[in-house]
Amino acid sequence: MQPIAQRATLREFFPYLRGHVRVLVLVAVVSLISTGLSIAQPLMVQQLVNAVSASEPATVFVWFLVAITLGGAVFGAAQSYLLLRTAESVVLGVRRSLVGQLLALPIREFDRRRVGDLMSRVGSDTTLMRSVITSGLFEIVSSILMFCAAVVLMVLIDPLLFGITLTAVLLGAGGVLFLGRLIRTRSRDVQDAVGSMTAAVERGLSGIRTIKASVAEEREGAVIDVEATKAFRAGIAMARLQAAVQPIMSICVQGASIVVLAVGGIRVAAGELQLGDLIAFILYLFLLVMPIGSAMSAFVQIQSGLAALDRIQEIARLEPERRDEEHPASVSGERPAGATNSGTIELRDVSFRYAVAEDDADEVSRASGPSRPTSPTSDHQSSERQDPIGDGGQLVLDGVSFTVPAGSRTALVGPSGAGKSTVLALLERFYEPTGGGITLDGAALSQIPRSELRSRIGLVEQEAPVLSGTLADNLRLAAPDATDEQLRHVLAAVGLDELGDRSDDGLELNLGEDGIRLSGGQRQRLAWARVILADRPVLLMDEPTSAVDSRTEQLLQQTLGEASRDRTVVVVAHRLSTVADFDQIVVLDQGQVSAVGTHEQLLDTSDLYRDMAARQRLVAHA
Repeated sequence: MQPIAQRATLREFFPYLRGHVRVLVLVAVVSLISTGLSIAQPLMVQQLVNAVSASEPATVFVWFLVAITLGGAVFGAAQSYLLLRTAESVVLGVRRSLVGQLLALPIREFDRRRVGDLMSRVGSDTTLMRSVITSGLFEIVSSILMFCAAVVLMVLIDPLLFGITLTAVLLGAGGVLFLGRLIRTRSRDVQDAVGSMTAAVERGLSGIRTIKASVAEEREGAVIDVEATKAFRAGIAMARLQAAVQPIMSICVQGASIVVLAVGGIRVAAGELQLGDLIAFILYLFLLVMPIGSAMSAFVQIQSGLAALDRIQEIARLEPERRDEEHPASVSGERPAGATNSGTIELRDVSFRYAVAEDDADEVSRASGPSRPTSPTSDHQSSERQDPIGDGGQLVLDGVSFTVPAGSRTALVGPSGAGKSTVLALLERFYEPTGGGITLDGAALSQIPRSELRSRIGLVEQEAPVLSGTLADNLRLAAPDATDEQLRHVLAAVGLDELGDRSDDGLELNLGEDGIRLSGGQRQRLAWARVILADRPVLLMDEPTSAVDSRTEQLLQQTLGEASRDRTVVVVAHRLSTVADFDQIVVLDQGQVSAVGTHEQLLDTSDLYRDMAARQRLVAHA
């Protein structure tokens, strides 16, 4: 778990209140009125009792008391509604901000963190911040006002009784403040434990098919149970502290009430204090206790909210990936006029190692568990993607240099773990090289804003992720303005036109959670359709035919031939048959370029390539 750089303060919470100032001012006014009416009630009771005791008319005081009571209820309800409404708006703003930050984070942060824990921050942590407003800031402010007013009036009524009350209150408040320091720490522990549990549940549910096929339900259940137990124990520790707050205040206040009643009764009997004054003092005692209890409860809520803000700000303080964009992207995704042959890529002595902190090793290994589907031949199973830690950061690429001419087709081949998928990740700027440089059309990738770069590059991932939603939603991910006719055309081009005929929904066919209704081959073809529809001048493909049958592979080969016209294509391939006719094949081995050439040239010059071809029965064994 990452150490917290610093604890969040209320000052960091206030920016989230921008845009709600007018409503909060209105809430403050309503709160003042409600507080004033609450303070006026004991005064009316005092006047009423004293008037009755003196056999004087008391009807006016009765009406005033009724009006004050009803007015307090109305304004109290208005304050509660406005606060709850404002709190929900603030939570919405926090969630939008946090989601925007999460989507802007560099890929390395997702390598280090668990998705379930990030989901917990967006869900439960932001919800806890609601209490800072509803039961926190305004509750403390109104409680302070009521406390001060009650103190002044109690001193005016009887200083001796007030001294007794103040002593008890200070004893209780001291105990609560001491516990409050521990509550924030315990609350952070609870939220961390819930985040870990959510991550464990997310891992189990996302990989449920693999788990069932491995008859591992009980083992995965045990893993989740361990995390749930940790959350339970953290919650119990938090509950102990919270449970101790109320008794401390109750003992002190009840003790004060008993003493006040005894002393006050004696003073009334001696004629030193009027009965109405004693009743008013006792009512103010309860008014004093009520804001103290509310303030202590609000203090606890604020500590929990600030602990949640700690976790939210931990993400908010991370540098977003897009900090290099000083101007809007100048490329919309369409190729510039006359630039039919753009897309020259050059790698010059490129090195790369995954720089993942040792403390994050457990998180990375958990994140790469069954929740990330891979195919048996996946290069992603190799150490270059599956275990990005190594000794001080694993060296994946070491001095890689080659050029991809504009408009050509280049294949990257080699054993698993050679660094092929990492090259594509560097071209997309998911990571930055730790040595050397990469250029596109002569411009360093590091100087091209990421959104502009990615609007020029289409990527087909081997995992072929499918987003939850409809067929049309997935296709329009990179081409939001595509028409239905264009969608149907591209589906036909990749052999997925039958998807639209499955039901009456057509393009609105719901693909299910993570595209569960699609086969592996259909997922891969959908990824093809998505990138072809986006019409980018550079295409990157990671094992684009690994999950399809031979018939579909031929169709996709034909589609690739058509899509690669006037485009630069870089393909990571294990099946050499799919790239045998490419303009150039780069052989990678142990993070270095072993050989470069055409299929025929490499059969003559590269022992590794010739061995790979022989194993795939493209040539006879020597």
